[in-house]
This record gives sequence, C-alpha cells and structure tokens, in this order.
Amino acid sequence: MQQIQKISVVIITHNSEEVLVKCLESVNWADEIILLDFKSSDQTLDIAVRYGVTVYHSNVWYGYGKQRQIAQNYATYGMILMIDSDERVTPELQKSINLILKKPPEKIVYSIARCNLFLGRAMRHGGWYPDRVIRLYPSFCVYNDNLVHESLNVPEIPIQPIYGDLLHITSRDFCDFQFKQCAYAKAWAKQCYQQDKHYGIIKIIYHSLWSFIRTLIVRRSFLDGTRGWLLAIVVFQYTFNKYAALWALNCTSRDKN
Repeated sequence: MQQIQKISVVIITHNSEEVLVKCLESVNWADEIILLDFKSSDQTLDIAVRYGVTVYHSNVWYGYGKQRQIAQNYATYGMILMIDSDERVTPELQKSINLILKKPPEKIVYSIARCNLFLGRAMRHGGWYPDRVIRLYPSFCVYNDNLVHESLNVPEIPIQPIYGDLLHITSRDFCDFQFKQCAYAKAWAKQCYQQDKHYGIIKIIYHSLWSFIRTLIVRRSFLDGTRGWLLAIVVFQYTFNKYAALWALNCTSRDKN
C-alpha cells in the first residue's frame, strides 16, 4: 500500500492577529504548520500557540523571498504548502491537495488559483482572477531572494494547475491596504536600485497610465463595478509610486556624489 506523503504548511507573519485564526483553521488538516514571525506586537504568537503551530522567530526582516527561505528550512516534510496569513485554503483546494499527497512523490510543482477579495468582494477581472501562484511544491524547491514580488525557483520543472481556490483577503481596510501598497513600492524600488536600474519621468508616466488602461480595459476590471474602477486607480497609484520611488533613490544617490 502506497504511503501517503506528509505536508508542511509554512507561513510568515507580522502582526497578523486579525486574519490568522481563519488561515490556521483552513489548514488544520496538515501534518505540521510552521510559522516564522517577525516581531509581532499583537496576539499573533498567542493565536499560533493556541492552535498548536510550531513557532520560530526572526529579529531581522530580509525581504519576502529570503524570509520564505528561512521559514521553509524549518519544515520537516517533503511537500510544502506556502501560504500567507491573509490567505485561506478552500475545501475544494484541500481535496485536490489530499489527492496529490496520495500519489508517489514527483518532480512537479503545482499552481493554485487565488481568489482575491478586494473590500469584501471577490474580484473576477482586472488580472485578479485566477491569479495563479505556485505554492504547493517539493521541498527541494526554494524561493528567490527578491525583497518583494518573490517567486519560486522552478527551472525545468513541470507546473501543473490544480482545482480549488486559495482565498486572499487583500484589503479589509482601504487605508491599511494603501499603506501596504506603499511598503511594497518602497521594497520594489530598493531592489531595483540595488540592480542599478533607472527610469526617467516619461517612462514613469507611461508605465503608470498603461497599468491603469491594462487593468480597467484590457483586463476588464470595469466589469467588477465600482470596485473594479477603484482597483484600476489603486494599480495606477502603486505603479506610479514604485517607479517614482526608484527615480527618487537614483536622484538622491547622484546628489550625494
């Protein structure tokens, strides 16, 4: 009889008390849950302990890519499900994962459709669905070092889509969401600055306007109603902020020289 593969759920957190309970409840079927926390000052750690999670601590923030690498190093089992504290595994996705675990180990990574909730409603357009991400994979695969917009390194490994959604609670509070977007923009700019990338004002304007048009019209976010229009504006803001932040870093560097 084929032995069922065991799976480690890996989560990184920082002040995640508002979303962590439902996240953990959605993966309570896993063989282990590993949580790497960065200096939470709320009830995140208490919640994790209450749910029997194995908790580790990080006193330095290395960026999303390296933080995921460190968290994964604590995992015991051969299959990894990497999720965020504001994500939840649906019953349909759980069934798909269990079917995979019943098979012999394979050199395959699995892409999962994310259903992004924006201000309480699932967005079906604007590039926000199915928004496939590779989150289920053998433990020999690791994330890259990107500070933000990190991804799994999967050279020459087949990618197989699976059925079932990963719910992503992108924004419960609009201002908090904007603050988070600014933090992402800052991290992206820092990463590009370290790679010696430069963008002038014309490219900043072009990329920002194109992001709005692509989201609203090409990817049809307008079909999601008012939230779809608001999403297109948010994408415009984020794009402008990240390119402008990179431009400002380069200007500051030139002024110092």
